[in-house]
Amino acid sequence: MTNVYDFDVKMVNGETKSLKDYKGKPLLIVNTASKCGLTPQFEGLQELYEKYQSDGLVVLGFPCAQFGNQEFEDIEETTSFCKMNYGVSFPMFAKIDVNGENADPLFQYLKEQKKGVLSNAIKWNFTKFLVDRNGQVVERYAPQTEPAKIEEDLTKVL
Repeated sequence: MTNVYDFDVKMVNGETKSLKDYKGKPLLIVNTASKCGLTPQFEGLQELYEKYQSDGLVVLGFPCAQFGNQEFEDIEETTSFCKMNYGVSFPMFAKIDVNGENADPLFQYLKEQKKGVLSNAIKWNFTKFLVDRNGQVVERYAPQTEPAKIEEDLTKVL
């Protein structure tokens, strides 16, 4: 795989979606959780999406229950919760693993491209990856990094 657009991901309804559909668009890819102390970051992610969507930005949310099982079992409950409580309108995908032997291939690739501080493993929910218009991973942000703090880097890839 040479860039993010080479991957396929599972949509909420179980169908496969090619990330080629986002070719030429900058992406902010995030592993999310609905029952986490960082869950209010959905609001900031939605704000970035609304502000820069006309410039091509797409935020992609991937629910994950690997950290304290902080995600609903039913993906429909997840998407409903995100929309109702945070107005999420950016694409949300099927629940995945981001670490371990069952880690989603997209997240394996993201971690290889931008390692974390001590290892490439994702440490918690709301780890964020910024991808440029060529599908290259340009930055990785810690879970505690508020979406607004990404804005300066984001404008560089728009």
